[in-house]
Parts: sequence; C-alpha cells; structure tokens
Amino acid sequence: HIQLADDRKKAILLSFNSFSEEAFNETLNDFQAERILEFFVKALGPSVYNQDTHDKLEDLDAEFYEPEEPV
Repeated sequence: HIQLADDRKKAILLSFNSFSEEAFNETLNDFQAERILEFFVKALGPSVYNQDTHDKLEDLDAEFYEPEEPV
C-alpha cells in the first residue's frame, strides 16, 4: 500500500481539480478527487515504482560495468 505525505496528497488533489476544470469544465469535490487519486495510486503505483527501480538498476549496472580485457 502506497502512502502519500499529506502535503503531496493535497498538491495532487489540487492538480486534479485544475485539470478537471481545464479539460472538462468540471469542478471535482473532495470526495471525487480523493477517489481518483486512490484509483491512480492503486492502478499505476506498483508499475511506476517497478519501472523506476528497473531503470535505476540498469543505470547502476552501466556505471559499474567494466569490460573484460582480452586475454
């Protein structure tokens, strides 16, 4: 379960409202915005985290890779 810090959650909810107003001319209430956030965190959180971890490991491999000298 991914837990967001209160200030981060508040900023994301404000972003959702701004997007909704701009894209759909619709204002979300707090309940709607929080349900959307819960959905995206649950649906995207694990795959985004896993991709980021995979990318970081590849970066580390590239950083520490030393080609072998021919014998």
